[in-house]
Amino acid sequence: MLRVSGLRRRRLGPAGRERGSFTVELVVLAPVLFLFMLITLAFGRYALAREQVVGGARAAADAVAIADSEGQTQQDALAAAMPVLQSTHSCTNPDVTVASGSFAPGATVRVQVSCQVQWSDLAPGLPGSTTVQAVESAVIDPYRATVP
Repeated sequence: MLRVSGLRRRRLGPAGRERGSFTVELVVLAPVLFLFMLITLAFGRYALAREQVVGGARAAADAVAIADSEGQTQQDALAAAMPVLQSTHSCTNPDVTVASGSFAPGATVRVQVSCQVQWSDLAPGLPGSTTVQAVESAVIDPYRATVP
């Protein structure tokens, strides 16, 4: 039998060879995971704002289509679109514009709704904002009575 004096054989198992590797993986992957989460939040905020703008434009176009007079269209469009646009905090600085060529039964009116999506409050250092807009059209009720 061979005897080795003064030397001890160390047996390293799988855990012994990879000692501290989890810490290194965590340090390397944490910024990547944080960036992925931040991008996911930004896309979610954009999609929510886009949905709000389209819904607000549809509501405003429907309200304008049944408005009493041409002078009342802007107020009706604002009254219909604002509750939709302000339902969450994704959409800031909303703007509603009504464009009607002639306000007669059967004519088409167009409503443009836009707002800004803020990125700067998601994380420090993110750049400003982007604008989301939608245009919807509606036909003025052809069977309604005209008001002079």
